Order: sequence, then structure tokens, then C-alpha cells
Amino acid sequence: MAAIASKRFSDEFSSLLDKLVRVNLVTGGSLEGRLSAYNPTDYSLWLSDVRDVSGKLLPKIFISGRSIMSIEVVEAGPRLEKLAEKLNKVFPNMVRYIREADVILVMDRIRVTRDGVVEGSGPAAERVQKVYEEWLTEEGG
Repeated sequence: MAAIASKRFSDEFSSLLDKLVRVNLVTGGSLEGRLSAYNPTDYSLWLSDVRDVSGKLLPKIFISGRSIMSIEVVEAGPRLEKLAEKLNKVFPNMVRYIREADVILVMDRIRVTRDGVVEGSGPAAERVQKVYEEWLTEEGG
């Protein structure tokens, strides 16, 4: 059970890559930026396009894992689970959402990410793209 929990934690943490996060520091300050990279052994972070509490902008900053109190997701983006549910109504039992990769596979040949259809062609892929665009509009993207 511990291995499952550990894997789930790692999957959740890696899903934060390229997202806008607020890092609250043990010193009481905070930084907001896009998570560019992290070290899974000590959870040290690289943030880009960083803004500190005074509003100062920094292109990139390294934060030691020991100095992090908490991390808040500021911009999570639309949830692909909802898109997978929508696609499953159009393509019953032919849709798989692979959470770890944040990818939806339709008919095992059409690959969908937050950017739309990234792999696959033909009428089915066009229909998937149309459903994606409807979902994006509904989600406010």
C-alpha cells in the first residue's frame, strides 16, 4: 500500500510541471512562478518567470527543498478527466485516460493532450478534435 501512495504522490507532483505555482517558504515569504523542474529526492525546485511578494520579477530561481513549507497550484488548467468522459460518450468503451502522462487515447491510435489532438488523423481524429474544442470552450480555455 505504501508503494501505491508513494507512486501517487510522485504522479501528483510531476503533474505540476509547467504549471503556475506559489511556493510558501519556511521564512514566511512566498514566490510565484512556473515550475520548470524539480529534484524528486529532496523536492528542490526550479521556477521560471518568478514574481516575489514585492512584485519583483526574476527570470529563474532555484529553491532548496528544505526551505519550502508548502506549494499551492495557482493555475491547474482544465481537467482532462472531464474531456475523457465527454469523449467516452462519443466513442463508448474506446477511450483511456492515462493520468500519469496526462494523455487520452481514443481507439488506441488517437492521442489527445491539453493542446488537442497531437497524434492521429482521419475522420475519427477530426471528431475528437471537435469534441476537444467544445470541451475547451466549456472549460473557459
